[in-house]
Amino acid sequence: MRKRSDLAPAPLDGIAPAPSNQGVPDEISAQLSQACEVIDRHLASARLATHLYGSALDGGLKPYSDIDVLVTVATRLDEDARRKLMLDLLYVSAPPGHDKTLRPLEITVVVRDDVMPWRYPARRELQFGEWLRQDILAGIFEPPAFDADLAILLTKARRHGIALMGPRAENFFDPVPKIDLYRALAGTLELWNRPSDWAGDERNVVLTMARIWYSAASGSIASKDAAADWAMRRLPTEHASVLQEARQAYLGHGEDKLASRPDQLTAFVLCMKREIAKAFDAPDSVS
Repeated sequence: MRKRSDLAPAPLDGIAPAPSNQGVPDEISAQLSQACEVIDRHLASARLATHLYGSALDGGLKPYSDIDVLVTVATRLDEDARRKLMLDLLYVSAPPGHDKTLRPLEITVVVRDDVMPWRYPARRELQFGEWLRQDILAGIFEPPAFDADLAILLTKARRHGIALMGPRAENFFDPVPKIDLYRALAGTLELWNRPSDWAGDERNVVLTMARIWYSAASGSIASKDAAADWAMRRLPTEHASVLQEARQAYLGHGEDKLASRPDQLTAFVLCMKREIAKAFDAPDSVS
């Protein structure tokens, strides 16, 4: 079988490929190697770079953390390659807490010309995640789409990512303008308007709101628990307690009972929306 280095394309623009495993946490090394083998199998001829980013590097993996991988290819995928890749990824990923050796994977594939030069919103070629497992098994595959969240994803990869193959992300991708990062964050916030919008996903919504507030106020990106710590110091006690429960459950230190307190949760969401709006409106929030 060919080694991964045999499949790597020539360096782009004179930038040498980075080491393929430097800085990868030991606890995910084996699974990440399996995922890269699947990606190689289907995308080797088009793949330009693979980057690890997210909680594996930013604040450390927590009990339910995904493994976030960004793959950049030179050309669009045909439907056969898209389907086979997503089906094979099911075997090297598992829903949160369902497997002792496998974490959930979140694999995003972009075509380089769709993100370089940067434009908003950029086009996403493919995304795999555990929330899509049942659809994939049923033969339903998401098509390519314009995705405002790529502004957030590429910002994370550039600021704190590891090149598993290809150049470093900060040398490979254009910087995302702060205005586009804020537009993407504001768009995420618009998803949550009524209790049914966060039902079943309460903990993630609470923690994501803390991250959006932190980013709106600072222009930077923090891990979920770090953003929660920052936000709790600025919230009234009744709202800070909601965030504290979500944080502790995320860290594996407590039970998540947020769904049992719908009125308190709704009040928290409304409070956070007000605070985030003020942060976005601050004179120095976009610079």
